[in-house]
Amino acid sequence: MATNSDAADLWVRRFHPAPQAPVRLLCLPHAGGSASYFYPVSQRLAPRVETLAVQYPGRQDRRNEPCLETVRDLADRIVEVIAPWQDKPLALFGHSLGASVAFEVALRMEAQGIVPAALIASGRRAPSAHRDERVHLRDDDGLLEEIRRLDGTQSQLLEDDEIKRMVMPSIRADYKAAETYRYEPGPPLSTPLHALTGDTDPKATTDEVRTWADHTTGRFDMTVYPGGHFYLNTHAPAVTEEIAAWLDPATTGH
Repeated sequence: MATNSDAADLWVRRFHPAPQAPVRLLCLPHAGGSASYFYPVSQRLAPRVETLAVQYPGRQDRRNEPCLETVRDLADRIVEVIAPWQDKPLALFGHSLGASVAFEVALRMEAQGIVPAALIASGRRAPSAHRDERVHLRDDDGLLEEIRRLDGTQSQLLEDDEIKRMVMPSIRADYKAAETYRYEPGPPLSTPLHALTGDTDPKATTDEVRTWADHTTGRFDMTVYPGGHFYLNTHAPAVTEEIAAWLDPATTGH
């Protein structure tokens, strides 16, 4: 049973409780994203899959907390707070920054002897496919330019000066975490790994995404959708059904 500790409530949101679901899906947001981004995913998957969404510090109802600026710090904290949710199979879904965090969470879970039901990495090149990116060092206008380029859902909201002042610190911290992350070579996961990407994503080529195969000895597959970095906004129903199909055999051990 999950506890109602303050830390767990801060970090993990459960929009549509589904206590009878045989598997849970922990969703980790993109840079500048929040748990609420996954509300529609939770809605579509319930009651087949119980969806949990992570709220990083420094945004929305956690905006007064300091942001975490490294992938490993985020993963360390998340692993601490998800322990109560591991009484049934737990799969991980991360988009962009969230995929890197999910990978590090999976490494920590396996080190504890717990193999996630699946790792679903979306819109992110493999950890070993490094790029030298420094968007987090730009001024606010430069950071906004990048967000517009990626066609993020937030770009229109950020035209409002008050909203911009509130959210830019967390966006910058998230970009710093994503861009300073460096893969440390080690044994691959045994977790089944599914990679999702858009065919015109400027942040991840299909070759860079395919390299995720090197990071698991388990099943690997890749699905390429039409679209850019936020391809999943357009293809959300198809992506959700694909996730549900992957998690169904995970619950039976096949």
